[in-house]
Amino acid sequence: MTASIIDGKAFAASVRDDVAARVGQLKKSTGITPGLAVVLVGEDPASQVYVRSKGKQTVEVGMNSYEHKLGADISEADLLALIESLNDDPAVHGILVQLPLPKHLNEDLVINAINPAKDVDGFHLSNVGLLGTGQDSMVPCTPLGCLMMLREHHGSLSGLEAVVVGRSNIVGKPMAQLLLGDSCTVTIAHSRTKNLADVVRRADIVVAAVGRPEMIKGDWIKPGATVIDVGINRVAAPEKGEGKTRLVGDVDFASAAKVAGAITPVPGGVGPMTIACLLSNTLTACCRANPETSAA
Repeated sequence: MTASIIDGKAFAASVRDDVAARVGQLKKSTGITPGLAVVLVGEDPASQVYVRSKGKQTVEVGMNSYEHKLGADISEADLLALIESLNDDPAVHGILVQLPLPKHLNEDLVINAINPAKDVDGFHLSNVGLLGTGQDSMVPCTPLGCLMMLREHHGSLSGLEAVVVGRSNIVGKPMAQLLLGDSCTVTIAHSRTKNLADVVRRADIVVAAVGRPEMIKGDWIKPGATVIDVGINRVAAPEKGEGKTRLVGDVDFASAAKVAGAITPVPGGVGPMTIACLLSNTLTACCRANPETSAA
């Protein structure tokens, strides 16, 4: 068996095209342009790349992009004051504070200062609670992207057994909630789970978000299972030359692809869906703030 490849890059492009069409309709019918504000604190290179990509794609779908780049030494009070001003700005429908923050800033305090209706990352306690109780909420972008790909591949997920490897607030826990909402039987496992390979081997759906490069091997995978690899790990690649690196997921792709029915690659799988879902969430937030609209 050779797994079919779930092309997240192509799927994300279709999501962005849909968002762009709906934004165009919204602007034409109401004159309202959705706006996304991204706050970057410090000089983390990876965060800078993400923020540039988010800003570029926001503009490409017809939305307004507001970028706030702050020094790493900004005080918590000044950062919270900026968030308060964005909460009060009617032109801003989505607010994203790029993580991680410098250690002197309390991430929980900062995230929970965002108006939950503008929390397009879905990290605010109110949105976490709404998701956990099955109510309408802002859903974290990466798990939402994973769910969309699973629905596209399977159609109905009802009755399937899913194992989520990873228990983070950003991916693992909300992913489990979303799968429960689609009537899967869900197990949350992690690096300390006893007999982890046996637990994973039960699953019709494996979502790997444990943050350990190529931890999940092909012989852990049930034949025909669908594997969604959220991991993005940079490892040494001596075959490319001294000091070179390459990106790998949390799944050993080469061995898993021989067993799985379908699998996402790294890169080109889950990653592109995260920004696409961020744009979709921003449009949703805009339409909820303007209930006379019908684009969402």
